Amino acid sequence: MKKQAEYIKRIEIKGLWGRKNIAWDLRPDVNILSGVNGIGKSTILNNSVRRLSDLEGGALSNGIHLGVSFTFYPEDATYIHFDVIRSFDRPLLSSGLLEKIGNQNVKTELDWQLYLLQRRYLDYQVNIGNRIIELLTSGKPENQAKATEISLPKTHFQNLVDDLFSETGKKILRQSNEIQFEQDGDILTPYQLSSGEKQMLVILLTVLVQDNQPCTLFMDEPEISLHVEWQQRLISLIRSLNPNVQIILTTHSPALIMNGWMDAVTEVSDITTL
Repeated sequence: MKKQAEYIKRIEIKGLWGRKNIAWDLRPDVNILSGVNGIGKSTILNNSVRRLSDLEGGALSNGIHLGVSFTFYPEDATYIHFDVIRSFDRPLLSSGLLEKIGNQNVKTELDWQLYLLQRRYLDYQVNIGNRIIELLTSGKPENQAKATEISLPKTHFQNLVDDLFSETGKKILRQSNEIQFEQDGDILTPYQLSSGEKQMLVILLTVLVQDNQPCTLFMDEPEISLHVEWQQRLISLIRSLNPNVQIILTTHSPALIMNGWMDAVTEVSDITTL
């Protein structure tokens, strides 16, 4: 019988580069992997994600799978939900993919992530809308407050984005079912944002559509393209949108860990043995 994990307790990788072993005990909230360039931070993250992705839907039973093993909490859990955020805004190289999308605005990897998230955002809104209708038509007075509570994360997300983008005068169009912005009377799509704005939107939107469910979020150097102030706020913003998310990330940025996350930092050398 399948049982969903709340978070990953431990990641082990045997024979990394054919000679190194990794054993990383994880916190349920925030885990930050640090180290000099070339020491293997991204490789550890990518190998973990790749093994989780090997099975349909990102499900993986406890145990070793192609050199990577995961211990979940609770330990009798058989799978975990996860999301991956790629921060590098490189051009999409697959012309076949571009033709399949049929959207001329989707030109980079961040655009592609936004394109997929738009669809998840629509599904999220349908889901919470159905739950609100069910509560309001139940005839129970106490469900009115529950219906209001369900809509709070979406409103919080919109408020956060408006605050972050306030210096450029951009605001989310709240009457639109898709993510769109208004700036000086013009309507903008997410693909018209700067790289830093796209990246922040991808991160916050990914967390929102998790719908407050337990989920592990992998991020490789999420500080890329982000203003220092946004780097400092990033982890707290994510946690405010979904306190049930487990964050696993790599970084070179001191700003990212300044606001109370120093004790969440792990050096690659401390989890590596020959």
